[in-house]
Amino acid sequence: MASSHSSSPVPHPSSGGSEGLFQKDRDPSSRHYRPIHSLPDVCPKEPTGEAARGLCEGPSVVADQHRWTVYNSKVNLPAALNDPRLAKRESDFFTKTWGLDFAETEVTPSFYLPNITKEHFGPYLQETAQREKIHERCKNICSNKDELDAVSSITNNHDKSRTELEQVPKIFMKPDFALDDPTTFNAVLPWSHFNSAGGKSSRDMASSRLLQEKLSHYLDVVEVSIARQISLRSEAFFHAMSSQHELQDRLTETARAVAVLRGRTAAIERIMCEGPLQALRQALTRSNCARLHNKLKLMAAVHQSQPTVQLLLSTSEFVGALELIATTKEVLQLELQGIHSFRHLGSQLCEMEKLIDKMMVEDFSMYSRSDLSRSLEDDGQVMEKDRLESLVFGLLRQRKLDFLDIYSDEMILAAKSIITQSVFDSVSQIEEIDTDIVTKLADQMRLMTFPQWFELLKSVFENFILFLKRIKATLSVVRNVVLEALDSNQKSRLLERAAAVGLTEAPGTPLNQEEAELAYLTHEGLFISDALNDAQLHLGASTGHEQSSTVGPRQALSRMDGCGSDSASGTTESSSSREHAFQPGGAAVSSSEDMMPSDLELGRVANNIQELLYTASDVSHDRCVKVLMARAKDGSLERLSSAEFVFLSQAVEGFVRDTEKLCCRRSVSLRGALQSQANRFVHRFHEERKTKLSLLLDNERWKQAEVPAEFQDLVNSIADGRITLPERKSQGTEERKPSDYLHIDGQKYAVVGTVLLLIRIFLEYCQCVNDIPSISTDMLTRLSDLLKHFNSRSCQLVLGAGALQVVGLKTITTKNLALASRCLQLVVHYIPVIRAHFETKLTPKQYSVLRHFDHITKDYNDHITEISTKLMAIMDSLFEKVLSKYEVKAPMPSACFRNVCKQMAKMHEALYELLPEEQTQMLFLRINASFKMHLKKQLARLGVHHDGGPQHGLVTVDVAFYTENVQSLRALEKLDLNMAEIWEQKR
Repeated sequence: MASSHSSSPVPHPSSGGSEGLFQKDRDPSSRHYRPIHSLPDVCPKEPTGEAARGLCEGPSVVADQHRWTVYNSKVNLPAALNDPRLAKRESDFFTKTWGLDFAETEVTPSFYLPNITKEHFGPYLQETAQREKIHERCKNICSNKDELDAVSSITNNHDKSRTELEQVPKIFMKPDFALDDPTTFNAVLPWSHFNSAGGKSSRDMASSRLLQEKLSHYLDVVEVSIARQISLRSEAFFHAMSSQHELQDRLTETARAVAVLRGRTAAIERIMCEGPLQALRQALTRSNCARLHNKLKLMAAVHQSQPTVQLLLSTSEFVGALELIATTKEVLQLELQGIHSFRHLGSQLCEMEKLIDKMMVEDFSMYSRSDLSRSLEDDGQVMEKDRLESLVFGLLRQRKLDFLDIYSDEMILAAKSIITQSVFDSVSQIEEIDTDIVTKLADQMRLMTFPQWFELLKSVFENFILFLKRIKATLSVVRNVVLEALDSNQKSRLLERAAAVGLTEAPGTPLNQEEAELAYLTHEGLFISDALNDAQLHLGASTGHEQSSTVGPRQALSRMDGCGSDSASGTTESSSSREHAFQPGGAAVSSSEDMMPSDLELGRVANNIQELLYTASDVSHDRCVKVLMARAKDGSLERLSSAEFVFLSQAVEGFVRDTEKLCCRRSVSLRGALQSQANRFVHRFHEERKTKLSLLLDNERWKQAEVPAEFQDLVNSIADGRITLPERKSQGTEERKPSDYLHIDGQKYAVVGTVLLLIRIFLEYCQCVNDIPSISTDMLTRLSDLLKHFNSRSCQLVLGAGALQVVGLKTITTKNLALASRCLQLVVHYIPVIRAHFETKLTPKQYSVLRHFDHITKDYNDHITEISTKLMAIMDSLFEKVLSKYEVKAPMPSACFRNVCKQMAKMHEALYELLPEEQTQMLFLRINASFKMHLKKQLARLGVHHDGGPQHGLVTVDVAFYTENVQSLRALEKLDLNMAEIWEQKR
């Protein structure tokens, strides 16, 4: 057994014989192979396979500058993990030691340890599955024969040991038992029994001895239980020892067989492999030398990158400098990773990139300032378009997407300077304004006359239109650059998808026999991936020139630096770059693609460009509002004439339309300011005309006025559909005589002078609506108020007899009443015309305000009816007074009827020239009815009946006289008086 254990499985060198163990050849003939070994690779970070994957996944200062790596760690982990007080340290230990900034964080997984999954144990489980099945089967078949006998003893012993262990206190069985805990220590060793006031006593001695015996008893119980458990498992231990002896014997046989196999393998290597392998090693050494040469040329090109970047920056070629920096960083990451001489180049390039970012932002700010502040009289071409495109593309590439905010700030400042310059240019031409005394722009504008200020406003409008055109042209160039970048992103994604579809089959293609042999033979100290890539290059050269068209970062740098390239540099590439070229889903994405914004971000930038144009329109309107409100501060805009305010409104509307057409933006600030001024203008406009109308009514004597020819022309133009004020004629035109009546639609209107001016006033309202459509509703409300005021005031003056005190009339005659009625009829005639005109200026949602005209028409008709009723009441009171004294006696016709006919003639004379025939006839029919009613009552009182008697004959003579006189009046010849109704019907 001892000899078996002393035998070692490690083979010892033997003296000779084919059956002996393999011994390396140490004779001089074997030493000539050593110099032929290939040189170590010049790039220690270039191994492929699992090692390469582990190295590539390590953090890099250049590639991982934008994310957290282990280099950003600030916690002293060794000190924290080796702290002996870790289990009982205070919660604020680290904060007391390292400050408040320290915080416990979850430890990130290591980049260098692979992620072990269940699949890694698959091969081992497959190997041991069969053995496990045999072991389980044998265990079930060959069970221990003493198991049945031992069951009872084990059970008894187990119960006995359990009973004994139960005597041990539970505190010793706790997993967290520790005597350094004061509570546990006091529970195990109760010191209270040993602390007496007078020192140690016999009682304390007895207590300590008893406690020691008790603890010794607990120790014996536990040791016995442990020994029992060991005895129960002794058979398994001895079985394992016997199996170990058998295993040693089998290992001896295996070692002997391995020695024989090694000898035969050494013979095969010496006879068949040394020569071909030497040739392969020499070829691979030559390949390594060529690779070293290419690396040195690439390092020389990278070394010249910084001076080239400085040269590009001196000419403001920011995009070219960024491309060169990105290419250099990519080469450092893929081709030159681990080169000691370039260890600081990556951080230097990052600092240069940050510097370029600042330079681009400052350059864009300077460009925006110079572009927006140059003279507006220059041509509308974009200033230095190529420079702008280069700046925008560089800012997009560096994800500086807030450059539009810089342009917006410069735009606001430029808009303010436009106002200042415009005011300065206008004031400098006005000698009456002393700029040394009046320094504020608002005060200078208020000192201007309206024509001067209006010219200033038009100049501001023109300047802002040119300003917006310039901004739109510049933003169009910026938008085109953004759209080109968006198209480029989409095209690159399409190309990547196409490349992915074309190359997905390449990794799965099996290697042919030559490639497999080559990979097997070069595994000793060489890169298998390099050999495979060389084979792929040879295969690619025989099938086509696809790979020759791909240009890696190494060739890009070589071309940019102007270095020459031979066949080796043109066809050989590093393993890592080729792997990335053949793996479309790999991690080797260029830094420029990483930095370019996504499609969503580019789309937001494009939308922000449009919003910036909207902002430019709003800023222009806001600046114009400042000019408008500065002038309106002292109320000067409210005091403008209608024509002047119309000019102002037309100028503002024209500017709003131009900016809306240019920017596709409906800015409301300027229109709102104009609407506010328009409301004030309408209020003053209305108050002036209402006051004027009140003065005219208060001075009106209600006599028929002559109608000048210009008023007749005015109503004729209204009849032709022209609801506007006619242009003033020159003084040289011939003067026409005025007429007595106003002729409208074949009717004659006898009017007073106030009504003629009222027609002109409401035409002024309509003219304002034509010129300023935005005030239609407000103007309609004011016009309705004016018409109501005319109706109510004329009613007070005529029907209410207010003219007696105001004007000093002696009495209100029927002529005054008829003339007032006819004037009201003329206004009622034009209300539908006014309504139709306003309806064309309103939107369908505003038609509800037209109901004001319905109320006004009803009020006017009620007033006309009241005047007619007043005329009837005059004659009715006359009939009642005269006929109450009527007596049927000679001579005939009686004096009463003579008086009635005389008053009827006077009434007819007063009304005939004022009212049309139809109204005259209707009025006299009502008067005749009133006369018949009073006559009928008087005849009934006198007892005169239709009986053919003398009295009946006398009444018939009077009635015939009345009928003859009434029908002799003009326009009443065919009036049916129906005098038979004066007699009561007999029952």
